[in-house]
Amino acid sequence: MIDSYANIMAERADIMRASVGIDYTAYQTGALAFDYDRLLTDTGYDIDTARRVQRRTAVGDTPLVELGNITELVRAVAAPGMGARIFLKDEAANPSGSFKDRRASLSVHEAKKRGYAGVAAATSGNYGAAVASQAAKAGLRCIVVQEAFDSHAIAQPEIAEKTRACEAYGAEVIRLSVGPELFYVFLCVLKESRYFNASLYTPYSILGVETLGFELAGQAREQTGQFPDIVIATHAGGGNVTGTARGLQKAGASDTQMVAASVDLSGLHMASDRDFNRKSFTTGHTGFSIPFTTWPDRADVPRNAARALRYMDRFVTVTQGEVFYITEVLAALEGLQRGPAGNTSLAAAFVIAQALDRDRIIVVQETEYTGAGKHPLAQLNLARRLGIDIRRGDPRDSRPGASIVIPEHPSQLAVVDVDLDGVRQSYVRHAIDTLGDDDQLSEADFDFLATETRTSRRYVEDLVHEARGTTRRL
Repeated sequence: MIDSYANIMAERADIMRASVGIDYTAYQTGALAFDYDRLLTDTGYDIDTARRVQRRTAVGDTPLVELGNITELVRAVAAPGMGARIFLKDEAANPSGSFKDRRASLSVHEAKKRGYAGVAAATSGNYGAAVASQAAKAGLRCIVVQEAFDSHAIAQPEIAEKTRACEAYGAEVIRLSVGPELFYVFLCVLKESRYFNASLYTPYSILGVETLGFELAGQAREQTGQFPDIVIATHAGGGNVTGTARGLQKAGASDTQMVAASVDLSGLHMASDRDFNRKSFTTGHTGFSIPFTTWPDRADVPRNAARALRYMDRFVTVTQGEVFYITEVLAALEGLQRGPAGNTSLAAAFVIAQALDRDRIIVVQETEYTGAGKHPLAQLNLARRLGIDIRRGDPRDSRPGASIVIPEHPSQLAVVDVDLDGVRQSYVRHAIDTLGDDDQLSEADFDFLATETRTSRRYVEDLVHEARGTTRRL
């Protein structure tokens, strides 16, 4: 029986505590601060334990492939002597075809260990298939709640593909129209089923991705004699960047630059019925990456273990047309049909490599499988049906939701840097907005904000006092 919205929201904290088994209040150390590192450590999964768990279900140990032909294309359009070597971590080799198997593996293992009868997840994409796949291997039941179609019952091809995949692994899929009811329905599912909440944002999910960064660092060093100079990860909710960066650090690759890349879908509202099918990409776009970077705790758990702003050195965007273009380049030059989300970071890598010397190393952090619904032609055909103008030309002329402009020449690819200082300021404003007028910030809170934004204590003090309309005490 479905409870009223008010009743479910009133029980939200209890439902979450029962479904995750984590008392997040135990890690609260101030009005804003919480002990993020202890939250992760208390799970008991260090890098070696996580790798052992994943190997039991054939997750991880995926190949690192040098994209020699694409590197040569980079050098053909770069200045003389420029053009870094590009490598790709082929996560399509995982059981369900994406790096999300790493995120699902520890959650399902934890659910089995704790005696839950099943797992549940709210997701429209690869993660649902990953949870369903891992649950099948563990002998657990699985429910996936999807935001699947608009009010005209039109589903994005990629989401429909994932529905099929989840059901193939034996999961029950609850499909919803776009709107605010997703979280409410998910809470109802957790309450009624008493299943484990295999959220994308629990510590288990983030620790599962650490193995990816750890592996690619070791593979790059083995194949090239050095750690990567740059690792580029497609950025949405933050777990990809967070887990990979932490894995790199644990491998000793502390000087490797972490770059986040998203598809620019500015102007489209992710909860809009009209815009839902106009975005062509279900993840890896600014509709997720900007909100989650500026306030990660908008997640479906009390505290998000993905804190991307702590780890990114640079944040860039590319256009939809550029991702479609590089997807075809990857297939035509390297014989690898992958995408679409993972090719967001490949499009960025193609541009960034042109500004680096030839002895530098860039690793594109993940790929995903391409099935019928995930093929670019399926997305472009839907876009045409919706009246979106698709043409060749300068991708800077594209307008999200109105036009997709596919480059005519590789030299037309570019990246646009996101102003990280502006993102940091937005984060601090969001944090202050959660406080009451009488809430006082402690030294622990200021230190926490400085860590969250990768800045200094003085920097966040100035922002906090500006947001509160007071003068910083010197």
